[in-house]
Amino acid sequence: MAAWLLLLAAALADVAMALALKHADGWTRLWPSIVGLACANGAIVLLTLALRHLPVGTAFAVFTGIGAAGVAMAGIVLYGESAAPLRLALIAGIALCIAGLKWLT
Repeated sequence: MAAWLLLLAAALADVAMALALKHADGWTRLWPSIVGLACANGAIVLLTLALRHLPVGTAFAVFTGIGAAGVAMAGIVLYGESAAPLRLALIAGIALCIAGLKWLT
């Protein structure tokens, strides 16, 4: 269970990285750039720790899935990006696939 929590923390750090880098404006803003790099490093460290106990294929698929769905949802909530029904359904599909991978492991 601890490995899954590490993996979740890694994915959330990945989401934070993407959001920070959006505000870094192409590396032209110092603090968002630093936060983005710190979150990226944190995500890699946490993912590496989770991989001690989880299969690499499953762990990386879950990591990227949570990251992708998380950033897409954050874009909707924070930046007013499209919340079209099909887009929401596809994000839900990612979540279902993540749950399926967790269930199989």
